[in-house]
Amino acid sequence: MEYTVSKLAKISGVSNRTLRYYDQIGLLKPARINESGYRIYGQQEVDLLQQIVFYRELDVSIDEIKEIIEQPSFDQTQALENHFYNLKQKRARLDQIIQTVEKTIASKKGEVIMQDKEKFEGFKAQKIQENESEYGDEMRSSYGDETIDQSNQKFSNMTEAEYKNWLELEEEIKNLLPEACETGDPASELAQELAEKHKHWLMYTWTNYSKAAHAGLAEMYVADERFSAYYDKHAKGGAQFLRDAILIYVGQD
Repeated sequence: MEYTVSKLAKISGVSNRTLRYYDQIGLLKPARINESGYRIYGQQEVDLLQQIVFYRELDVSIDEIKEIIEQPSFDQTQALENHFYNLKQKRARLDQIIQTVEKTIASKKGEVIMQDKEKFEGFKAQKIQENESEYGDEMRSSYGDETIDQSNQKFSNMTEAEYKNWLELEEEIKNLLPEACETGDPASELAQELAEKHKHWLMYTWTNYSKAAHAGLAEMYVADERFSAYYDKHAKGGAQFLRDAILIYVGQD
């Protein structure tokens, strides 16, 4: 079966404009161009478009998708298995949020009594799942399953006040990072305040603190591009600056 742009758009739900854009950037090229100048897509392109749609559903960027599918080792069957797992995880997170919202509505109507802790269970569970999906393998490899499981449990048991404070402290760190970076000195007062706030932020989920573990995590921020991207989006070179500030803070500069 072959499809023109308009027919492929109709069966896939991907707009004509988007399909043309995918062709333009080399993400999804048509199988051929017919004599009338129309783009023609075959089964291989249909299957590849399905993969792209799955990745977009999981909020993977276009650049990342292009990089993934252009790898010589790209396996569509394995990719589908990964999509299946990730989508189930996403559904589980949404189900938890839905349950929290439903119970909150019932609580507002006076139908049930909702404990403060319950109001945030869905959101905390979602955060744990996101972290596990994004960083779980590396964190468990570095710190061990028991440590990560204990950390997740501590996070799940946060009170409403603790959860609010944790979110506020995270925001303070993101706001302070660019200011500290402007000093150009990871030993500056602002940079060391940043490192100390980072320690306090960790202690909401860590069961025990050690300078070595803090330093190890800081090194991971630089070594792993996903961690780097998170901090670098708040300040150019933010991950490395935070790492350097933490190393000074723990006395390993």
